Amino acid sequence: MESHNITPTDPKNEDVIENKELNIWEALIPIFILVGMLFYNVYFAFGDDALSGSNQFILLLGAAVAAIVGFFNKVSYKQMMEEVAKNVKSTTGALLILLMVGSLAGTWLISGIIPTMIYYGLQILNPTIFLAACVIICAIISIATGSSWTTSATVGIALIGIGDTLGISLGMTAGAVISGAYFGDKMSPLSDTTNLAPAMAGGELFSHIKYMTYTTVPTILITLLVFIVIGFTIDTSGTPEIGEQLKAIEEAFNISPWLFIIPVLVIGLIIKKTPPLIALLAGTLLGAIAAIIAQPEIVMQIAGSEELTFNSAYIGVMKAMTVDTAVESSSAELNDLFSAGGMSGMLGTIWLIVCAMVFGGIMDAIGALARISKALLNLFDSVFGLFASTVVSCLALNVTASDQYLAIVVPGRMYAKAFKDKGLAPENLSRTLEDSGTVTSVLIPWNTCGAYQSGVLGVPVVDYFFFAIFNWLSPFTTLLFAAFRIKIKQLSKA
Repeated sequence: MESHNITPTDPKNEDVIENKELNIWEALIPIFILVGMLFYNVYFAFGDDALSGSNQFILLLGAAVAAIVGFFNKVSYKQMMEEVAKNVKSTTGALLILLMVGSLAGTWLISGIIPTMIYYGLQILNPTIFLAACVIICAIISIATGSSWTTSATVGIALIGIGDTLGISLGMTAGAVISGAYFGDKMSPLSDTTNLAPAMAGGELFSHIKYMTYTTVPTILITLLVFIVIGFTIDTSGTPEIGEQLKAIEEAFNISPWLFIIPVLVIGLIIKKTPPLIALLAGTLLGAIAAIIAQPEIVMQIAGSEELTFNSAYIGVMKAMTVDTAVESSSAELNDLFSAGGMSGMLGTIWLIVCAMVFGGIMDAIGALARISKALLNLFDSVFGLFASTVVSCLALNVTASDQYLAIVVPGRMYAKAFKDKGLAPENLSRTLEDSGTVTSVLIPWNTCGAYQSGVLGVPVVDYFFFAIFNWLSPFTTLLFAAFRIKIKQLSKA
């Protein structure tokens, strides 16, 4: 799944709202206007600063356009607000996780956990193998945890730091992290989207996972090959000597391998199926305790105190959890790296998600999502056309509804009967939902997944889009298999 192990309010029981009054062109009006406004806002007006607030307001304008279309098609204001409320409510867990990730990043910085990961990582991972190693490391952790979100929020943040210190593009590192995290999340039986897709298609979990390997494994192998080639060709000649970086880290922090205990404990909690929010809270509090024990000077510096007392320790760790904090070192590059925004640093992302869910909620309430999916289904009659229609529907839902769950639920509901009528086993549909709905959500800046990953890793979607190779290659792989009838399972005759 996209992967934060947070299932929306009973997604299996959500109704796909249909409106017979609405035609396809009316359903597309809000989308055309929204895409046009976003395009102008990003490429002609604000550029990389578009996510600072203007994109959020444009999503609300798009929602207003959808509402006007709804009024003309006999959808009441109350109905639209009820659907918006349901949509926003479904993101409650995700929003809390974002806040907790911000606080965790703060305490893991001042405790020396992230600097320690970077310190030892610099000695193990050189630029040649770094990107491929990022994919493998994140894939393993994501399979074990079932959560690409947690993988990015823990190991991903550290790998971004290591890559930056090695002189590797942040977009490249983020793309490698996301590729590995989404591969692992997609193949994990602990992932909520991996469970949701077969439920929508009428299939069985482990049969679904087994069938996904046919498209997913070749895609991740191609991704690894590309990153290996990139590793041999990237130019890091301008990178400072690693020895100088290590010395700067040692001067700023008390480095100890014992600090690895905390991230290991957090990952262990998640493997034990502890809810991610609880695991991240535990990691935040353990990081705060570690900061007081291992880095008392830093805690005092942040608190503005000359001695470590209960009050100064409280102020220091609370600031790290909630607001911008930074630790200075002898390296200007590390000064930029060793900073965290706390919970306040996540507010922009939360704002974006809420506005996106308002747009998606109104589009669902007026019946636009169902109308668009039906229109796509009617465009094709062949088996390949059915697969292609499903892929396009998932992509369209990720763009318009701004939520990967809806990109699985709506097409899953709409296409289940069509696949059955063609004599195709439900594994075909569930695999396609994952190959095109789950993994592409992170490529849309205003989608909950794109907003989350961009916020947590500190890398704009536009910067990592091309390097998230696994994510944009997956839909093409599933279409290739459909075109050549490779591993297209038929319904049992029995």
